[in-house]
Amino acid sequence: MIRSELVQAIADENPHLYQRDVERIVNTVFEEITNAMSRGDRVELRGFGAFSVKKREARIGRNPRTGESVEVAAKYVPFFKTGKLLRDRLNGKAG
Repeated sequence: MIRSELVQAIADENPHLYQRDVERIVNTVFEEITNAMSRGDRVELRGFGAFSVKKREARIGRNPRTGESVEVAAKYVPFFKTGKLLRDRLNGKAG
């Protein structure tokens, strides 16, 4: 599902809301999650999962084409851990 499909699904389920308002709400939610993660905060959506930031240390990588060693800088990467309710639904358990 892409963002526009999410907006459309929410708008279809809530005919009392204008689509532009639904789009603004969805964009605000994603922006707030992004802002929190950029500050290093953890974002938890109960039953769905938790977004956090993990640091990957600098390391020596290898260019697969040439086999040459390459330095890979340290960086921060987003991490998502599913919640129990989502895991259960994906595995066919009632929840």
